[in-house]
This record gives sequence, C-alpha cells and structure tokens, in this order.
Amino acid sequence: MLDVNFSPFPILVTERLVLREATMEDAPEVFFLRSDADVIKYVDRAPAQSLEEANSFIQMVIDNRIKNTGISWNITLKGADKMIGNIALWRLDAANYRAEIGYVLHPEHQGKGIMFEAMKAVIHYAFHEMQLHSIEANINPGNMSSQRVLERAGFIREAYFKENYYYNGRFLDSAIYSLLSPLPHQ
Repeated sequence: MLDVNFSPFPILVTERLVLREATMEDAPEVFFLRSDADVIKYVDRAPAQSLEEANSFIQMVIDNRIKNTGISWNITLKGADKMIGNIALWRLDAANYRAEIGYVLHPEHQGKGIMFEAMKAVIHYAFHEMQLHSIEANINPGNMSSQRVLERAGFIREAYFKENYYYNGRFLDSAIYSLLSPLPHQ
C-alpha cells in the first residue's frame, strides 16, 4: 500500500514558477479563484461567498496535507509570492496508488503555458516522489482549455459519463482522463 508523507511540505520550483504551501494570507486570492464566475464556469459548485469560506478551504487543504490525505500547491511566479493559481493531488487512493489532480488558474495568467508547467512538476513529484501508479482528472467536458492541458501533459480520456453529476438543478456530464506512471512498480 502507498505510504506518503508530505512533511516537510515539498516546494516545487520550475523555470518560471514556485509551487508552495497555502497560507491564510492567500485568502483574498483563494476567494477570487473560488468565486469568480469566469474562473469557476466549469467547476460545477456554488461560488464562495466570503473570505471566511476561503479561510476554511485553506485550513482544509492544510489539514489534508498534515493527515497525508492530499496535497495542494499554490502557484506563484518566481520572484512574486502572490498566488495566481492552485494545483492539487487529492482523493488519494493509497490502496491503488492513485490520486486525482485538480487545478485552477487566474484568468490573467491563462494561455501562457503556466498550468502545463505546474502540471509537469506535480506529475513528476507524483510519480517519482509519491510513487503513484496513476493520476486521474475529472473535468466538465465543455472545458476545452482543461482538456488541452491534460492531453498536452499526456493524459488520455478513458471515460465519458452522461449526466452522472447533479448540480444546480441539472444533470451534467463528466470526462475522465488518466495518466499512467512511466516507472515500473513493484
């Protein structure tokens, strides 16, 4: 069975980015990313209503890391500590060496390859440090930007579920993508 330990927090550094742990000082950015209509267009959950909700979300992320049930990185540009996005490995399935990846990016930074760069670093960490065998992504099929970044990172669409998710009075579809580790597992 998979055994992970996210302490100390693994800061990931890429050519342009620093992926760091969330702090309560990130609450305004977290609130924006969880409440802006354009950002959450394909997230299919109610928008955050307050900074208190953002603080609760940050605390949940910190608690999950401490309990080793998931890990979330805030995306920042090198030389600037302001959070511009988030990428996480959650729904950790230790028995099957699998986790789900989730991500969000501020609209000002979309279309610049930032999420792909962050995703490559997280995928490397997932397979080389955590020893995951596979990573899953569950997206709204209408989110073509998310589909493109997943496919660019090597994910394959494995399933398309018709009306499997009920939100806001409607049944919605889900597309499931998966990426297998290139490393041999024992």
